[in-house]
Amino acid sequence: MAPRTTRPVGTPTRGTTNPNRLRRMDRWIAAVHGAALRGSPEPPLAVDLGYGAAPWTAVELLARLRTADPRTRLYGIEIEPARVEAARPYEHEGLSFLHGGFEVPVPGRVALIRAANVLRQYDEEQVAAVWERLCGRLAPGGLLVEGTCDEIGRRHVWVALGPEGPRTVTFATRLGSLDRPSDLAERLPKALIHRNVPGEPVHAFLRDFDRAWAAAAPYASLGARQRWIRSVRDLAADWPLTDGPRRWRQGEVTVRWGALAPRG
Repeated sequence: MAPRTTRPVGTPTRGTTNPNRLRRMDRWIAAVHGAALRGSPEPPLAVDLGYGAAPWTAVELLARLRTADPRTRLYGIEIEPARVEAARPYEHEGLSFLHGGFEVPVPGRVALIRAANVLRQYDEEQVAAVWERLCGRLAPGGLLVEGTCDEIGRRHVWVALGPEGPRTVTFATRLGSLDRPSDLAERLPKALIHRNVPGEPVHAFLRDFDRAWAAAAPYASLGARQRWIRSVRDLAADWPLTDGPRRWRQGEVTVRWGALAPRG
């Protein structure tokens, strides 16, 4: 059972949300975690933690997860009681809304927790404890996805974690909006955003990505997608990427966490 607390753990977010804001993150989750969802003997349970002032992201996440496994059930969890009440009319089979926070007040352990644009308001020093708490609510083989995107979902960066801790970092963008890969730096999650300075791995990664992008300029005549793919191929020579062309074509690239983890 979920741990019981007298009050939700955490603080309210601004609540900003827009339809389809998290589509890139959702599609990645369904693609890379779909097999784990389908392999669950019980209907998978997912959580949209801190969905905001409107329930759109929770509704959309469930629909996208059900393309991977139609049995999936989802709880939208919000720390603001008024937001939970406002979401009640959108409840339907497999979708419910609860008042809560980082304690994740749902029965049992969960297959997926998505926490998008939740930790930006916290101090960097608080992130590890939040990650540990949320990972403790995961079932074996479960996934926590925590990250940040812009207001209309053009640029995302997220960390994927399992019960054992962080695994990967994914950079995702609408390629037509990109001048250079380091434009994504402003969307780094809290664990990394203050580490984009010389001497830190994430700074070196974005520097190398910009150099690969510049070297791939001749491919721009074939379109931004081809330039991105070429840039990522060059990047793979020096950085431990975990995905391939199928995901690169979506304007994504995923790197092992250990290669970008903060120093010190």
